[in-house]
Amino acid sequence: MKKVFATLLLTCIAATGMAQDKVPAHPYIMLETSEGNIVLELDGRRAPLTVGNFLQLVDRGYFDGTIFHRVIPGFMIQGGGYSPGLKLKEPDEGMIPNESGNGLRNLRGTIAMARKPDPHSAMAQFFINVADNSGLNPKPDSWGYAVFGNVVQGMEVADKIVSVQTGPAGRFARDVPVVPIVIKKASRYEFTQ
Repeated sequence: MKKVFATLLLTCIAATGMAQDKVPAHPYIMLETSEGNIVLELDGRRAPLTVGNFLQLVDRGYFDGTIFHRVIPGFMIQGGGYSPGLKLKEPDEGMIPNESGNGLRNLRGTIAMARKPDPHSAMAQFFINVADNSGLNPKPDSWGYAVFGNVVQGMEVADKIVSVQTGPAGRFARDVPVVPIVIKKASRYEFTQ
């Protein structure tokens, strides 16, 4: 069983295109949005597969021009999967393994991967928790939503985004900003406190 797990883990690391030892321990990302800037610190030690995947998407400019398409007060803001007009955008690569068992929790100000009911279905969509969301953490009998970093600057921007007027649009019955909130650019960032 250990050999099977080790083989699966190595396959997953290779699938992300970035070996664990090449993932920076704590890279910073700047999200330049139409509402202001958000700086993220990612945790490459505790979520190397997720961070490796996210960095590749950032480096390719994948998030540039996408929107925050779901904003739910008291819960989260979600982006990274749609362009304005709710045109679905998905990366060419496949899904990444769920790293929700890494000890990081869905607390206010953390960033986590969005996914479908399949626990290993995350691709590019992410969300920023605007509240403590313990229900999204793993349980002994179920997977959670993998946290892979936190907001170090600009949480007031996330709070501003979550308070915008929303309504139904496209395939979403509610929670879509009436005026699109655009991620103008996502890039690596040299952060100094």
